[in-house]
Amino acid sequence: MDTGEKKPHINVDYFEDLTGKIGKDTLKPQQGGQEDIGRRIKAIREGKGLSLDALSHMTGFDVELLAGIENCEVQPQLGTAIKLSKALDSAFGRLVSGVGEKLYSITRKGEQKIVSRSTSRKGKTQAYTYKSLAPEVKGRHMESLMVQLEEAQENERSVHDGEEFIYVLEGKVSLDIGENHFDLLPGDSAYYLSTTPHLIAAAKNRATILAVVYGG
Repeated sequence: MDTGEKKPHINVDYFEDLTGKIGKDTLKPQQGGQEDIGRRIKAIREGKGLSLDALSHMTGFDVELLAGIENCEVQPQLGTAIKLSKALDSAFGRLVSGVGEKLYSITRKGEQKIVSRSTSRKGKTQAYTYKSLAPEVKGRHMESLMVQLEEAQENERSVHDGEEFIYVLEGKVSLDIGENHFDLLPGDSAYYLSTTPHLIAAAKNRATILAVVYGG
């Protein structure tokens, strides 16, 4: 346990020489990226005949937030996407990266699918950017992601079903798990159950990690 002074963190669930940096160009909407998440959620919800009010009741998320997500004005956190996938009885990966059609995936450096996210309910605060590394596998239960973390803007823990593994590739990462605080450096890793309250962010400036998320 790190006994140093704590800093505020942001509730985000989660590489360079091996896969390349995530630059400013990743903040632009791309096909198969950030805009698709809201459309997928809306299509699945409408396909099940659910109203926004009904989905709000099922998830505890307010209607304004859900409408913002579906209109691509707000990019949901991974924990939010997992809760929505549970409520909609849909695979977590389908919401995040789309439906795959292959038995395996070989993802080249230039083929990584980019998605930008924000933890701000109004969609104004950029929390982190990630690339999906294996979106083509059919029926997958995990999502492997390359994530660029930003410094924290809020102090709110994330709690949801599933499990997470993170491996630090660049920068310094600040991680809270339950009551424990850790500063992680390149080469360090962490594995935890997502049902444990957790916070993760860049300790300073930016940091890049490899994350494997299992939605449960």
